[in-house]
Amino acid sequence: MSEPEGRGAAWTEEGRARDERGATREGSALKRPGGERGQQSEPEGRGAAWTEEGRARDERGATTEGSALKRPGGERGQHSDPDPAGLLDLACSAAQEAARLLVSRRPPGPLGRPQVAETKSSPTDVVTEMDRSAEALIARLLLAERPGDAILGELDGTVNYLYGLPDWAVSIAAEVDGTVVAGVVAVPARGEVFTAVLGEGAWSRSAGQPPVAARCNAPVPLHQALVATGFGYTAARRAVQGEVVAAVLPRVRDIRRGGSCAVDLCSLAMGRVDAYYERGVNYWDFAAGGLVATEAGARLGGLNGKLANPELTIAAEPGLFGALHELLAGLDPERDAPC
Repeated sequence: MSEPEGRGAAWTEEGRARDERGATREGSALKRPGGERGQQSEPEGRGAAWTEEGRARDERGATTEGSALKRPGGERGQHSDPDPAGLLDLACSAAQEAARLLVSRRPPGPLGRPQVAETKSSPTDVVTEMDRSAEALIARLLLAERPGDAILGELDGTVNYLYGLPDWAVSIAAEVDGTVVAGVVAVPARGEVFTAVLGEGAWSRSAGQPPVAARCNAPVPLHQALVATGFGYTAARRAVQGEVVAAVLPRVRDIRRGGSCAVDLCSLAMGRVDAYYERGVNYWDFAAGGLVATEAGARLGGLNGKLANPELTIAAEPGLFGALHELLAGLDPERDAPC
């Protein structure tokens, strides 16, 4: 297929940068902020993001230039001019196909579990064979339509999927010129699909039901806020996260821990929780869900004016965001316990 003119996009798969023909580069090849290279923190689930002009974005927002990703036939070239609505349609199609695959091939019964293929940050942080199968399917579907785009990727909530819990998602986002312009989060076990296009709002769709506009809750004081969060898989990280949540809990209505960043952000968008924070989530975890949340009226960011990043990601209605940020900032949450 000849290289079309214009601009293009890229996606995320289990912390590896994947070129158009399926080859992968390990996370160590992705640049850290400040130009340093280092090993990426391991993602916790599965999502996708694809970026403009072949740049692969790591979990903090740094980029590696498209020269690291091969074009079809080994040539660098231009992409077709991306239309956000068209990218969303493609993302939705790929997400729904991957969701069907994951649902249909999960072993049935209370003891049926997918085979664990490998572990990531700890022995309890797993990747299943079905993770890999779904990632390969998403890559194949995206590249069949947009063969010049770069792909990164990762299924959000793998442990939930492993145990048969409902909060796992296929999450796909499209990024153009460094900005996420379209995203879809499919939650098959709940029969829900959340979508958003930049500047056009966010929507929830359930089978047989008309679309519902997503809108986060009206402002509430911090002590009345229902706050979602999550935890890492290493003992050093969990020790500090336990300290932080113990300090947050007396100051809010209650805490919810669902196990999927993407689903938590969509819950925020639908008013099912008032806020969300977590340390350790990667760009691909929150790219699509973050767009759904912000298009529903939420604010998404990190500490002290930073963008959302693995050190800490916070999302809430804008008025509540400030109060939660102030509470978290005083707890020094961007740290792990000494080994």
